[in-house]
Amino acid sequence: MGKRVNAFTDDALGNMDATAIAEAIATKTISVEEAVEAAIARAEKVNGELNAIVIKMYDDARKGSQQKAGGGLYGVPTFIKDSDNITGYPTQLGTGALKAKPAKSNSKFVNQFLSTGVRNLGKTTLPEFGLICSTENERWGITRNPWNTDYTTGGSSSGSAAMVASGVVAIASANDGAGSIRIPAAICGLVGLKPSRHRIYGLDGGEAMPVQLVHQGVLTRTVRDTALFYAEAEKYYSYARIPKLGHVKEGSKQRLRIAFFENLPAGKTASQDADTYRTQKETAELLQSLGHHVEQIPFPLDVDKMVNNFLNYYGFFSYMMSHWSRLTLKTKVDRSLLEPFTTGLAERFRTNMMKLPASIRAMKKTGLESEKLFHKYDVLMSPVLSHKTPKIGYFSPQLSYEEVSKRAVDFASYTGLNNVTGAPAISLPLGLDTDGMPLGVNFSAPYGFDKRLIELAYELEAAKPWRFIYNA
Repeated sequence: MGKRVNAFTDDALGNMDATAIAEAIATKTISVEEAVEAAIARAEKVNGELNAIVIKMYDDARKGSQQKAGGGLYGVPTFIKDSDNITGYPTQLGTGALKAKPAKSNSKFVNQFLSTGVRNLGKTTLPEFGLICSTENERWGITRNPWNTDYTTGGSSSGSAAMVASGVVAIASANDGAGSIRIPAAICGLVGLKPSRHRIYGLDGGEAMPVQLVHQGVLTRTVRDTALFYAEAEKYYSYARIPKLGHVKEGSKQRLRIAFFENLPAGKTASQDADTYRTQKETAELLQSLGHHVEQIPFPLDVDKMVNNFLNYYGFFSYMMSHWSRLTLKTKVDRSLLEPFTTGLAERFRTNMMKLPASIRAMKKTGLESEKLFHKYDVLMSPVLSHKTPKIGYFSPQLSYEEVSKRAVDFASYTGLNNVTGAPAISLPLGLDTDGMPLGVNFSAPYGFDKRLIELAYELEAAKPWRFIYNA
């Protein structure tokens, strides 16, 4: 029988979000040392049940050896997903099939993340190469959902989501190649913004890909923490071709034209279950009550074709990491130790290799077609996931590639489109299913219009405050 895992307690951190922690440190209400020790104690209290940490860097955190001076999040404890390099530590990518050497330098994103002033406590779990919707592998074990330990945290930013949702830290790094920020945000009751492509540094090497799918970001419990992070991050680096965000602090008075999608027939890819569709309808009604114009429309794309092309391209990722690892990962991968999903996805690419250029063209065309909707609407709303949170084992790496692939496609059909287009998308915790687990709603806006999503998120957070582990 699963249990709820709550790290919140009456210590220096209390129930504070990252913004409040930073303010408390700045005003000397608490010290950085007190914040760090409280977060370490919380991590040690709950990680045995959640299994979200792969590398503990507590001594570094105490010394502040990775921390940058200043920053609006100065002294706020955090974790970094184990898909990014941190000087002196291995990047293990959720797999036991490689022997990672200590990194010689930080990734560009890690430098940007640390520039905000956060103090890192360690590295968090992810599934093998971040490819599946759940972390439950042989090498690193199962990362469990703090809302109910029988359930998955989603993926691939599994460990970061568990640490934030349980209350160990208020903010943690995440990245999103097909929904990996938004999926765990939806499942764990968090705010997860996948920013516009290039708004902040992406995954090192990602810019060389034909379509840059992976976007870096953070998971938080409050909208203002997400807004503060991006305001601070763009002081370190910002992309000249899109408007700067600045520090977004409130909702907008502008009323928006918002479209959401009709439910597809049962049995079809991306068909929503009753809890998910109910949450969509309730959110649409809430938006209307706030004065927005909301319209329901048919899903405008051929889902099966979209998914097929996406999997061809995703297979390219898997093939590069498993067969060209000396080039892409600077180390050898023992393919005999890889999980069936990883090898199956790579084999899919090998047998469809000649179709890759056509799939890339089709993905870009699909992206352009979907962007045309923004000529008529300001924001598009969809589920983050097609059905409610599954239990541990649903995405077991011991299952065949075919079975896991089918389940993942049926579960996470909606999120990948925003990775293809590069447009911003945010998951907000606007519902609960009949099992008492969080449900997220996905909002997307035109490329570069991240501010619009943050402003809308502020408005929805005020109108329907989300629940946390400590008050659910």
